[in-house]
Amino acid sequence: MSSPPAQPVVHMELHTGDLSRASAFYAELCGWRQERVGAGCGSYLALELARGFGGGIVECPTERPLWLPYVEVGQIGDATDRARRLGASVLLAPREGPAGWRSVVATPAGGEIALWQQKR
Repeated sequence: MSSPPAQPVVHMELHTGDLSRASAFYAELCGWRQERVGAGCGSYLALELARGFGGGIVECPTERPLWLPYVEVGQIGDATDRARRLGASVLLAPREGPAGWRSVVATPAGGEIALWQQKR
């Protein structure tokens, strides 16, 4: 069985219960440019992490802050099903947003990853 082609990480998102403290820390430590974005479900701060590579900080109820990498996939449904077959738990089933579709899975060895299909 051949391995699928490597899928790029296209976005990093910090989920935290304290957006103001997190944003101040990363601005001071890393110098990441920040822009507040209106989000229907809460506060969101877009970050420019590197040239052409973005991320964000979302304020949400969470037991512990975590960084969630977004990996670009060709077909969100197929990728989510493949993750499930490999033993992942689906935390967020594929859902459509303004710029694309995403799902979130918890890996069997620990950790979470978002799968992302951009609208073309």
